[in-house]
Amino acid sequence: MTSEISTDICVIGGGSAGLSVAAGAVQMGARVVLIEKGRMGGDCLNTGCVPSKALLAAAHHAHAITRSHEFGLHTSAPQIDFAGVMAHVRDVIAGIAPHDSVERFERLGCTVITDTARFTSHNTLIAGGTTVRAKRFVIATGSRAAIPPIPGLEDVPFLTNETVFENNSCPQHLIIVGGGPIGIEMAQAHKRLGARVTVIEQGRILPKDDPDLVAVARQSLENDGVSLYENAMAKQVCRHGAGYRLTMTHKGAELTLEGSHLLIATGRRANIDDLGLEQAGVECANGAIRVDARLRTSNRRIFAIGDVTGGLQFTHMASYDAGIVIRNALFRLPAKVNYSAVPWVTYMDPEIAQVGLNEEAARATHGNDIRVATWHYAENDRARAERRTEGLIKVVTTASGRILGAGIAGHQAGELIGLWSLAISRKMKIGAVAGHIAPYPTLGEISKRAAGAWYTPSLFSKKTRKIVRLLLGLG
Repeated sequence: MTSEISTDICVIGGGSAGLSVAAGAVQMGARVVLIEKGRMGGDCLNTGCVPSKALLAAAHHAHAITRSHEFGLHTSAPQIDFAGVMAHVRDVIAGIAPHDSVERFERLGCTVITDTARFTSHNTLIAGGTTVRAKRFVIATGSRAAIPPIPGLEDVPFLTNETVFENNSCPQHLIIVGGGPIGIEMAQAHKRLGARVTVIEQGRILPKDDPDLVAVARQSLENDGVSLYENAMAKQVCRHGAGYRLTMTHKGAELTLEGSHLLIATGRRANIDDLGLEQAGVECANGAIRVDARLRTSNRRIFAIGDVTGGLQFTHMASYDAGIVIRNALFRLPAKVNYSAVPWVTYMDPEIAQVGLNEEAARATHGNDIRVATWHYAENDRARAERRTEGLIKVVTTASGRILGAGIAGHQAGELIGLWSLAISRKMKIGAVAGHIAPYPTLGEISKRAAGAWYTPSLFSKKTRKIVRLLLGLG
């Protein structure tokens, strides 16, 4: 027996993006149907941001103990209970889960359907035994781990971000294929928690970040003892006893690695299968749903947001995209996305944060009509007090001083990048940051000092010295 529901907005996907739309729309008076076939909270809560940061927190605490002698504190090496660490990860998830739960969204007023959804026409879908007709639909089905075509991989069990947090025993040797943010974060976390770790990346690690920042990350990983193989290609994998044997090429030679666990972290793939997109008139391109600047699909009554569009795959983009959709769908305002000031962070230690254009991208779009200012953590008194002097900030501007981008590699970089995101979004010039008062001693002074360094060539030039001498000579 089937039932029918007519609603204002139907959201497909109970991850960060879908929940943001559903919560906002229902509290503004819209009738909302929310459909989720799996766990509420999606990838971020269950297999992504939350568990990975909880695991990293444990790893950072373990590492801090090993450095305590630098502060005159002498302790024994940490005794790591890996199963206990994973219990901590699950506890963090459980603490956040009620906020994303079916019960909460039903209390808000949403009709929640826990089943798969498939479009049957331009304005209708079926989920379980329910037919849903809506004035507007929002596809927010997220993404999943992309699996590379490595010969033999289809015949062996391996880990992805969806399963790695279910492992309760510390790997003897964890081999990670993929040197992007997920691979690098998991590499450092597992190494600091007692595993031997090897990373294989076909290009360079963290390829979207500025090379000067990546150099800091690379040095930290090598200091931790992570084995990095950049510009390497995995050629074949097979079972070897209770573990794995992986063959790769690196610097013209063929090498073989043997490990106890294998983690695949080679990017993400949009979840668009079995949605009935053709029946809905929704077009796809490059394996993702195609949207315009208002996040509308080729069917103007259907929006798509978050990872499923194949764009910036960050949780903080979910709430931003949700706001664009709500303004369009509820208020009929032609709001458009602007991704020029979107920050991203890799939460290793030290953190790597970026917003706007890095130097390479700025030169590609502005030629040599740019200026670059840097400042090193070693020149910051707070960083010295905490013995966290590794890293730098790098700011890119036009010749006139308009801020194009900023990158930070160092302690709490993710907390510092917000200032630069605001500056770029407001089209500020570097003088605004140079002129603000930063409390002393804080890491925040790094941003102010970098901005001040932009003026150094002109402020301490021969011309300035002549002007000062002339004015002083007037009495």
